[in-house]
Parts: sequence; C-alpha cells; structure tokens
Amino acid sequence: MTGPGNHARKAAPARSDTMKFIFDFMPILLFFVAYKVYDIYVATAVAIVATLVMVAVFWLRHRRVEKMHLITLAIIGVFGGATLALQDPTFIMWKPTIAYWLFALVFLGSQYIGGRSITERMMGHAITAPARVWTGLNLSWVVFFVVMGILNLYVAYNFAEDTWVNFKLFGLMSLSLIFILGQGIIIARYASNEDKGEEES
Repeated sequence: MTGPGNHARKAAPARSDTMKFIFDFMPILLFFVAYKVYDIYVATAVAIVATLVMVAVFWLRHRRVEKMHLITLAIIGVFGGATLALQDPTFIMWKPTIAYWLFALVFLGSQYIGGRSITERMMGHAITAPARVWTGLNLSWVVFFVVMGILNLYVAYNFAEDTWVNFKLFGLMSLSLIFILGQGIIIARYASNEDKGEEES
C-alpha cells in the first residue's frame, strides 16, 4: 500500500531535479544580465567565474563534483578564455554548441559503457522502467543535444549578437524546459504504474 512516505520520496527527486536545473542555468542568467549592463566580454568573464563558483558550491554541499559540471567548466574556460584573450565573441558563441555536442557523445557512449545509460543512472532511483524505455529516453537526449547545438549556431551566424544572447537565455532554456516536461510525461506513466502495483499489494 502506498503511504505519504512513498509519495514524499518520489516527490523529492522531482524537486531536486528542478532545483538542479535552475542551479545549472545560473551562469547563463548572469551572463545575460552582465551583457545587458556591459558587453559580451564582461559577460564572458562573469560566466567563467559563475561556473567556477557553481562547481565549488556543489562540491562544498555534496563533497563531489559531477562530470557534467566539469565538462561545462572546461568548455567555458577554454572558449571563454579565447574570447577574452583574442577579443573575438565567436568563441563564446560556439561554447553552447560544443557543450551540447559533447553531452550528446557522453549520453550516446553511456549506452555501451558502464551497463546503464546516463538517463537510467539519473532517474532509475525514482522509477522502474523496461530497458527499451531507458534506451529511448537516453537516445532522445542525444538527439536533443545535437539539435540544440545546431540551433545555437544557426542563430549565432544569422542574427545580431544581441539576438543570440536573448536566444541563449530564453530560447535554449524554454526548449530545455519543454523537452524535460515531455520526458516527465513519459516517466510519469511508469511512476503511475508503480503506484498501482503498490496499492494492489
């Protein structure tokens, strides 16, 4: 039988994932604000510092660092640093695409390395689903990351710098939220089935 404790445990990961999503987007938000107040170069410096602080805060709270955070820090350090050193915004404009495509490779590689895909490792604690479902969800992330990288470059090379900065915050974040919501709807079906099984038992 399902009790309040079970629902609380299932709700906790959802709240945690939402907070993590907001936490991960803070450097982008600060980049946007700094750009509107100053320029692309100050915004780039702010993004580098904000990402470093994000990784440090996460380590202080959890005594570990997520690979995704390290990848993001490395990319912003290299491409942001190149933008500042060469005074060329092209590098920072490529940064989201490189990050998305690296994440796509990591998610795709997890299908064949480690026994479980990254999607299952992240959400397997909350629900139980067939292997084909985890494979489908994981591959959908791969496609999502590839498409997002392409969209970023399209906007960067076909629109003004200010439009790209707006798209980086509002466009990419909105698309990410919509995609996560879609995955949540799929996952909810299996969480719902688990609840029914518990009630019957």
